[in-house]
Amino acid sequence: MSEDTTPIDIVMEAASGPHFSGLRLDALHSSSLSPRSSFSIPNPSSSDPTLADSDTPKQPFVIGVCGGTASGKTTVCDMIIQQLHDHRVVLVNQDSFYRGLTAEESKHVHEYNFDHPDAFDTEQLLECVETLKSGQSVHLPIYDFKIHRRSSDSFRQVNASDVIILEGILVFHDPRVRNLMNMKIFVDTDADVRLARRIRRDTVERGRDINSVLEQYAKFVKPAFDDFVLPSKKYADVIIPRGGDNHVAIDLIVQHIHTKLGQHDLCKIYPNVYVIQSTFQIRGMHTLIRDSDISKHDFVFYSDRLIRLVVEHGLGYLPFTEKQVVTPTGSVYIGVDFCKKLCGVSIVRSGESMENAMRACCKGIKIGKILIHRDGDNGKQLIYEKLPKDISERHVLLLDPVLATGNSANQAIELLIQKGVPESHIIFLNLISAPEGIEAVSKRFPSLKIVTSEIDAALNKEFRVIPGMGEFGDRYFGTDD
Repeated sequence: MSEDTTPIDIVMEAASGPHFSGLRLDALHSSSLSPRSSFSIPNPSSSDPTLADSDTPKQPFVIGVCGGTASGKTTVCDMIIQQLHDHRVVLVNQDSFYRGLTAEESKHVHEYNFDHPDAFDTEQLLECVETLKSGQSVHLPIYDFKIHRRSSDSFRQVNASDVIILEGILVFHDPRVRNLMNMKIFVDTDADVRLARRIRRDTVERGRDINSVLEQYAKFVKPAFDDFVLPSKKYADVIIPRGGDNHVAIDLIVQHIHTKLGQHDLCKIYPNVYVIQSTFQIRGMHTLIRDSDISKHDFVFYSDRLIRLVVEHGLGYLPFTEKQVVTPTGSVYIGVDFCKKLCGVSIVRSGESMENAMRACCKGIKIGKILIHRDGDNGKQLIYEKLPKDISERHVLLLDPVLATGNSANQAIELLIQKGVPESHIIFLNLISAPEGIEAVSKRFPSLKIVTSEIDAALNKEFRVIPGMGEFGDRYFGTDD
């Protein structure tokens, strides 16, 4: 250390002073600081997920990565991007949205808090991310940290992608930004490690001397972390200790992202919706039963095969208990025991087509019936119900091959709940579902599970599922002539 260099401890101690987390330090001495830009509380109706029609591009998966300065956020993002090499991924840095300093602010740059929420243009950030989510490309600003202004003649073009990673120290601060995210990750790294990394970064990459780095850290960075960054940790879905050194955590996150990318958009919005994994066999059977020219015999045969798959898949969401048995070799096998208290309930009459598969999978199962009058979009008149007397003590598999508007399903579910069945004990099984029906049922009964083999495009004006497969009950029971 040269003789004229101020010792580090003196710089840190001198800069600490009173705790400060405002935008500019001169606000302590002057009332001329403009009030913080307020943001409106999001309209609940606008924050609700809307269902895209068939012409709308597939919604990208948005990941927020937050953490203190130099915590390793960029490293975590880079590792996720590398492992998602088979998908289109874009990285949007919150740093790109710093507000450019005015000439007056530039003269007193050492008094400006770059770690305060108002240092960022959040409105432009929101606009860019929403544009990317809509499937359009955007021009991201480029911020020059040496002159503290955006480049006026250059930008970074970002195209539509499968995954959007939004990274920054304050990306969890604004609820409007958080609401755009499907997954929120907080990178948690020791404060001393973060300070050492910041010193190295700012002196090497941003041309600053060590004294100014330490002074800024003590004046602004640490107070802002305590006031804004650390409190936002509670919004994280996943917390990664040690940042990029935690390979296990990153591998698990990437596996989860792969799973989500393979799901229908509605499964990302409603975690209680499950679509059985599509194969060429399943796709082929759907092709056959949707064909208007197929014979009744073949329609019933392939419908039964698909129904059996849906029932088996639905049974997998029932609770199980561990059970040990002794095999013929004298060895102990540790397995599971099936759920004992179970029953099926079919919504007459199409739901009755699923009863044979239910009996084939569950020996001796009790099956109740509910008949609801359907008249266009208003299937709300209960005609008949016959249910097991102890149904409140059972898990219920509700059967109806087509989920269209969700009106009949909602009334059937409401009846089961009135009979004492906990909402979380109901699994609704169907072959195909319309997005409108899924939304209607999932919003009203978020603890219920929906298991289906395919989600179709939409309902038409007659409330029929499109592309659909027509009147399932008539085709299955031969009354469509």
